[in-house]
Amino acid sequence: MLEVALGTGLNLPYYPSGVQLVGVDQSPGMLARAHRRARRAGRRVKLLVGDAQHLDLPDGAFDTVVITLGLCTIPDPAAALREARRVLRPGGRLLLLEHVRSPVPLVRALQRALEPVARLWGDHLLRDPLDHLEGFSVERLERRALGLLELVEARRT
Repeated sequence: MLEVALGTGLNLPYYPSGVQLVGVDQSPGMLARAHRRARRAGRRVKLLVGDAQHLDLPDGAFDTVVITLGLCTIPDPAAALREARRVLRPGGRLLLLEHVRSPVPLVRALQRALEPVARLWGDHLLRDPLDHLEGFSVERLERRALGLLELVEARRT
């Protein structure tokens, strides 16, 4: 299993025990915090400094790729999703949790107004991973919180 944009490893305690997990993040400082979190949680995880848009991992190496609130800050989310597809085995699962542009007009208008400020911190409020899921079959899609959060489970085709 691969988690892309692992950050400080907030998801680590939620993985099943015994899972072989690889975590990738571009920030060595974030990975150092993830390492401490993994040690406290008793989780074994291989941590790699890397770019989600250019993963230094072999084709078809993983059965599952997880990205949690990462595509909003990755400069090219389409490239990151192409890389996720590349490292997934055929039929492998992609699990996403992202904040996205809301389908609720008033909420989306507020997002548009805040977008320039969010970009100062490298965040994008108006993205949606569904725009870039070529080569995947979406099996589950849920929207929550006025459409601001999107949960996606997809399979590599």
